[in-house]
Amino acid sequence: MLEIKIRDEFIKLGQALKLAGVVEDGVEAKYVITDGLVKVNGEVDERRGRKVYEGDIISYDGKEIKVIR
Repeated sequence: MLEIKIRDEFIKLGQALKLAGVVEDGVEAKYVITDGLVKVNGEVDERRGRKVYEGDIISYDGKEIKVIR
């Protein structure tokens, strides 16, 4: 499982995917999210601006990313 460390209370979903290195840029993040390929805590979320918090698990392309502080 990958981990991303955030400084603030939350990070937006698109930014989290970029930080984890599973997408190249914000454009790719937008497409994979709006295409329903990303899950947050086991549920598909199609909002790029979705706020993810410490302890949330993001799933994409067979990878899991845990948000830590």
